[in-house]
Amino acid sequence: MVHNEWLKRHGTTAVQILVVAGVYYGGAQLGLLQELVRGQVTPLWPPTGIALTALLLLGPRIWPGIALGAFLVNVSLGPSLLVVLAIVAGNTLGPVVSYRLLGRAGFRVQMDRLRDAVALVCLGALTGMLVSATVGSGVLVLSGALTTGDFWPTWAVWWTGDAMGVLVITPVLLLLSSARWPPRARVSPYRWAEAVLLAGCTLAVMLLAVSSSVNLLFLVSPCLIWAAFRFERAGAAPCALLVSTVAIIAAAEQSGPFAHHDLFTNMVTLQAFNGITALTALLLAAVVTERRNTHREIQRVCAQLAEAVSRLEADTVVGQWPPPRRKKPDDDGGT
Repeated sequence: MVHNEWLKRHGTTAVQILVVAGVYYGGAQLGLLQELVRGQVTPLWPPTGIALTALLLLGPRIWPGIALGAFLVNVSLGPSLLVVLAIVAGNTLGPVVSYRLLGRAGFRVQMDRLRDAVALVCLGALTGMLVSATVGSGVLVLSGALTTGDFWPTWAVWWTGDAMGVLVITPVLLLLSSARWPPRARVSPYRWAEAVLLAGCTLAVMLLAVSSSVNLLFLVSPCLIWAAFRFERAGAAPCALLVSTVAIIAAAEQSGPFAHHDLFTNMVTLQAFNGITALTALLLAAVVTERRNTHREIQRVCAQLAEAVSRLEADTVVGQWPPPRRKKPDDDGGT
């Protein structure tokens, strides 16, 4: 019996590790489609978001899946096995550090508080990903794959790519992990129509922005505000992912506002835009969600107080006006 329980528990963990490795590898292949430095550094690295989400949902025991996925991705890219192992260590350690920092900050995967969004941005993305970027870029320089002068440009692209993976991918995956198909009676057709209209407007504005030689990327801001106020995280996270994806494709193809500029200028423009997009969507959605939850809590407390006051008034009335005492049969006798 004990052996069967041990086998079942560890068998489930092994399956989870293999699934995480497979998803990590698939996300890496998507990210490498838009590589910018040495065929392996991209402006958006989805595996970091996948790895952090797996740690948040499944716990630290699945870190071998992250390491295995990173090894499968880098084994054909690294100049030597030792360099690959060092990069794998950095790619694994970065999400683990982010996970530990978020745990210390009391992060909740529901992301229904402003502090959760701030923690994900500051600790999960900007701080934790310093580890993977520093280790990866340093190893490439030490191995001779990059020159010393290429360290900081590579580090900047590596760090921002990993950070954007957390900012853009992790909220969407956390949203999908808790998503439930709403009952038809609770969601009106107008609500579905508004969601479709929001997606269409966001895509149309981005296509217009990346097809014009004038920088019109800021025009998408009203769509992000619309998504956050009307749909909260369920609308803000997918819209941020859509906007960032279109911008990255345009930057890789050097079209629209990214045309006729060097790599450094395009990277600064792209990552600044993606960062502002993610920050706007996440923080605004968190503020709206926290305000809604606070309003509901106030309504619940007020209802409880009203019920308690009603009960107190009823008890007071009963105590002041007791029912009349029934007369005994001999009380009606004459004098």
